[in-house]
Amino acid sequence: MASLTGKTLFITGASRGIGKEIALRAARDGANVVIAAKTAESNPKLPGTIFTAAREVEEAGGKALPLKVDIRFEEQIAAAAAKAAEAFGGIDILVNNASAISLTGTRETPMKRFDLMFAVNVRGTFAASQALLPYLLAGRNPHILTLSPPVSLDPLWFRNHCAYTMAKYGMSLCVLGMAEEFRDAGVAVNALWPKTAIATAAISMIPGVQARNCRTPRIVADAAHAILTRDSRSCTGNFFIDEEVLSREGVTDFSPYAVEPGAPLLPDLFV
Repeated sequence: MASLTGKTLFITGASRGIGKEIALRAARDGANVVIAAKTAESNPKLPGTIFTAAREVEEAGGKALPLKVDIRFEEQIAAAAAKAAEAFGGIDILVNNASAISLTGTRETPMKRFDLMFAVNVRGTFAASQALLPYLLAGRNPHILTLSPPVSLDPLWFRNHCAYTMAKYGMSLCVLGMAEEFRDAGVAVNALWPKTAIATAAISMIPGVQARNCRTPRIVADAAHAILTRDSRSCTGNFFIDEEVLSREGVTDFSPYAVEPGAPLLPDLFV
């Protein structure tokens, strides 16, 4: 089985949720993981910090570097990238996981929240990719993996939360453009999105969604691992769905990924 042993991953928003689970999956291979996120102090309403995530990474068998980074500020990303490269001798993989959400209609979306989603989702993804590319171009089998959906202009995905959809699709457009821009350089640029709702803190933003109708973040992490271990020159410009990735890897039983096996699963947004 392909492995991430010895590879260095820079993961944004990795203090909890899907980002942390991707970090832990890489750690089990013995990878180096940069935990790049804002949360450095514990919050009783939102558990997990860069330090608790780093501890879990090291307990899982990897090496961790917790760095407080707000990806809205490119100078923070640049400084973190330099520290990571110095600590681990380079960077091979960027995972653009950090994201802000507000499933609100046009009249109900404060401009402050609109600006946050665009600053984190679109600008943050672009800025992180830009800052990490010099290291990735010198890396081994370099990948950028962005947690964003396939792009569709079906009004269904816009009518109830126009601002959020635009912000997530902005991340996807970064994938579309950069995959082609860096194809000849051998940097893989792909997107990954879950087929079902995932039990993270973000589900509290979705009215009526219960954890029992979700899968755990582990399914996204296993799919990410499968993508990130592929040859970067032959795997780029894809908009992957987690279940489809794992099906191609030979997985036939997805029940272990369910929060409550047997409970009906809720399809995720944009799928």
